[in-house]
Amino acid sequence: MNWEPMLLLFVTLIISLTVHEAAHSFFAYLGGDRTAYYGGQMTLNPLPHMQREPFGMIVLPIISLVMSGASYCFGYAHAPVDANWAARNPRKAALMSFAGPLSNVALAAIAFGVLWIVGRPDGDASRAVFKIADTFLFLNVLLAVFNLIPLRPLDGAGVVSGLYPRANRFYDAIDRIPFSFVLVFLLLIQVMPYLFGPIYLEIVRLLPVSPFLVR
Repeated sequence: MNWEPMLLLFVTLIISLTVHEAAHSFFAYLGGDRTAYYGGQMTLNPLPHMQREPFGMIVLPIISLVMSGASYCFGYAHAPVDANWAARNPRKAALMSFAGPLSNVALAAIAFGVLWIVGRPDGDASRAVFKIADTFLFLNVLLAVFNLIPLRPLDGAGVVSGLYPRANRFYDAIDRIPFSFVLVFLLLIQVMPYLFGPIYLEIVRLLPVSPFLVR
């Protein structure tokens, strides 16, 4: 088994999820909710996030890596939020929800810049940098697109319900359906390729050297 791509995907996912949750926590703190701050989630240290969600940040990523042969890596994390604060401050809650995917967009933009500067790698060092940036670009575009889907428990639902509180009636109705989380998960599996694929390919086309030619 080739451990190098597995380790790269795992570390990239952990860093990306940590930044994502730290962004949620920071914007909640700015908006007046100190829950995540006191819980230790307003940090770029991955350990508090891993301790809070050991299955989503350790077990599930390892399982997905092994089962896919390092083709993909999936995981999740969650920063605590005061529900009463969110109800009283829906727009601040919407901004807090949006902050997570926005942080992944920022990481993807940095990775894109690195890929642009490196161009076609011509040595071991530049090739290693290219592979790391390529992985960050792929995973963070994926995380941003996935989390902006407006279905619970994803951040997109938090943005919609924060900007349009009446949408909570729709989400509550879905939550009352037996095994609704299974239906939502199956729907996401079907929808994601049609959302992520075109967006990622358009981003890659802007690069001077396609990652598909270097992998």
